[in-house]
Amino acid sequence: MTPWHNALVATVVSALALGAAGCGGGGTPTSVVLVTHDSFVVSNSVKKAFERESGLKLRILQSGDAGEALTKALLTAGNPQGDVLFGVDNNLLSRALDGDLFEPYESPALADLDPQYVLDPEHRVTPVDHGEVCLNYDKAWFAERGLTPPASLEDLTDPRYKGVLVVENPATSTPGLAFLLATIARYGKSGWQDYWRKLRQNGVLVVDGWEDAYNVRFSGSAGKGNRPVVVSYASSPPAEVIFRTPRPAEAPTAVVESSCFRQIEFAGVLRGARNEDGARKLIDFMLSKRFQEDVPLSMFVFPVVRDAALPPEFERFAVVPSSPLELPPAEIEANRDRWVGEWTDLVIR
Repeated sequence: MTPWHNALVATVVSALALGAAGCGGGGTPTSVVLVTHDSFVVSNSVKKAFERESGLKLRILQSGDAGEALTKALLTAGNPQGDVLFGVDNNLLSRALDGDLFEPYESPALADLDPQYVLDPEHRVTPVDHGEVCLNYDKAWFAERGLTPPASLEDLTDPRYKGVLVVENPATSTPGLAFLLATIARYGKSGWQDYWRKLRQNGVLVVDGWEDAYNVRFSGSAGKGNRPVVVSYASSPPAEVIFRTPRPAEAPTAVVESSCFRQIEFAGVLRGARNEDGARKLIDFMLSKRFQEDVPLSMFVFPVVRDAALPPEFERFAVVPSSPLELPPAEIEANRDRWVGEWTDLVIR
């Protein structure tokens, strides 16, 4: 998920049926409840298409950020508040699977997916979208100074790039955590700390969250800060085109492709769901071209279905890295808290 969806929430929130009731009385369920994070958005036309095709009312229960939504689901495992949980990503996947939250379901639509996104062979969760956290840079800032933009993580330790980078704290920010994981994936368990020592020596700025990093400190955003490199998303350049007035012909920002860390979001049928059949229908629909082609401009993430078309702005300005940095979910779960603690001791204290 990305923060870019917030600009669209006001136009669609009235279309979302909020609530947790999955049944009409005590008979056949008349609705299906999707439990998700606060960043979930679906267009009204796509929501109505599901309701028309399934005969079910789609009710959306938003439960905080992805971590909060998962924590609440774990507390009600077996007696859930809804039928489907959406928004667990690969950074949280092992925690969700270990919590016995889901009933396995192998959707027929999985045949249309790129298999690289299927991380659970038991199909307790189904991939729905992916988005990469990447270094973004301000093209004009570097052009005005005759300086070549950084092309790798390594470049940011070069004295030429002293004081250019702003990152989010991995203890308080999802993209900040993803960037920390990217450095661990790139440099390994024995080398990532040395890399961060070099970043600290080269003047890296750490802030609590994406809003401050991108909209205030980054020179390439509306905030016009003084840092020309920021940890953001692969979808940030097309968002800069879509939301700027007047709309520019070219994206003012670009992505360092070799820095990108992949995040995949999953949906699963909750164990004990009141409408298990409706839950399966919803997961099938989330893999349909209609839903998949809606997610780029609704949530600024990428579809996982092979033949889903991207909007023109994504085709021109977004980056889908061919070899993103990744770590196994079980390794992330086993080490995440320790890594964040070590990073805090090294960079903050």
